Amino acid sequence: MTAVSLWIQAARPKTLSGAAAPVFVGAGLAEAHGTLALLPVVAAFAGAILIQIGTNLANDYYDFMRGGDTPNRVGPVRVTQAGLIPAEHVWRGMVVVLAAAGVVGVYLVFVGGWPIVWIGLASLLSAVAYTGGPYPLAYHGLGDPFVFGFFGLIAVGGTYWVQALAVPGDVLLAGAGVGALSTAILVANNLRDLETDTSAGKRTLAVRFGRNGSRAEYAVLMAVGFVAPVLGVGLYQWPPAALIALAAQN
Repeated sequence: MTAVSLWIQAARPKTLSGAAAPVFVGAGLAEAHGTLALLPVVAAFAGAILIQIGTNLANDYYDFMRGGDTPNRVGPVRVTQAGLIPAEHVWRGMVVVLAAAGVVGVYLVFVGGWPIVWIGLASLLSAVAYTGGPYPLAYHGLGDPFVFGFFGLIAVGGTYWVQALAVPGDVLLAGAGVGALSTAILVANNLRDLETDTSAGKRTLAVRFGRNGSRAEYAVLMAVGFVAPVLGVGLYQWPPAALIALAAQN
């Protein structure tokens, strides 16, 4: 594999849709409300993708350093654990990508003001703190609320805010729906990694509550993702095309 293909693998392209989806939803709501602003949407998209890649690199590095990634791990290859890219290079890549996200954030702060300062700082900090730092969120069962908040409520609400400087109720409803589906993906991954996470001392909610508890959580999250577009169409007059989100349940 070439160096470029290795870094593409490290960035985990299949996960980037989770970062893009809330931006598209926030932009779609802004268009429906007559407040669409293209340049802030493009910047929000770039920032979201960069933070997702930075988070992926941080997870790749810190999970390996903490012993969470072992040769017995099930799932996509992690480049640090597999020895494909040296650990220090992955760490430097994380720093570069998150710095680029910070540069994009400067423009978004100019557009959206102080709320974006706090959202941006929290996003950059959480990208590392998810698996790194003295109290890694994913290792203490906090990964699920993190994903629900940052990939749902905050991402959709923040995208809408930089266009309209407001967050109406239906934006939060949409954020809850997107966040629930993103969290459901995490729950499925944690169920897959249940045994290896237990051995590594990674106390995800799947480890804490077991398979049955995680399956119940997954069912609730999918129900929230199902109900959100239905309520949006019924209560907020979203266009019927919003019901296409129900296809994500299959």
